[in-house]
Amino acid sequence: MTETTSARKIAFATFVRRALDEARATRAWSGTEVSRRTGVSRQTINRWVRGDWASDPEAERVVAFCEGLGLDPAAAFTALGWDRTASRRSAPSPPPMDPDVEALLRRLVDPAVSDAEKFHIRETIRYLAYRPTLPLGVRKRGEAAS
Repeated sequence: MTETTSARKIAFATFVRRALDEARATRAWSGTEVSRRTGVSRQTINRWVRGDWASDPEAERVVAFCEGLGLDPAAAFTALGWDRTASRRSAPSPPPMDPDVEALLRRLVDPAVSDAEKFHIRETIRYLAYRPTLPLGVRKRGEAAS
């Protein structure tokens, strides 16, 4: 293994470790939960943390890992020593954000908002994001029968 390869493995392992630590600290996610949310297996994540890979990680998995944790994949690419300028795909513009969602995001980054309130906001959002959807035929409460 060359010195460059070793340095890249250490840099990427450090990036992954920090991402996992952040997910545990801010979201209380276990390794299993990180795997579920990112779509990257625990075994793969553990190999990345140990620097135990013979060939570079697949870009799609790195992107999925980062996106699942709300991180910019460019930081992971930098740790891996990948040239980000070559053949970059143009990212689609994000859809307009609902004003209520924007207000929640502002509260989550506001240092004046307590950690307890931020935790409550995250838990509520998590509940809403992953609850089962109602079938289309179910009527809204209070709606009169035709």
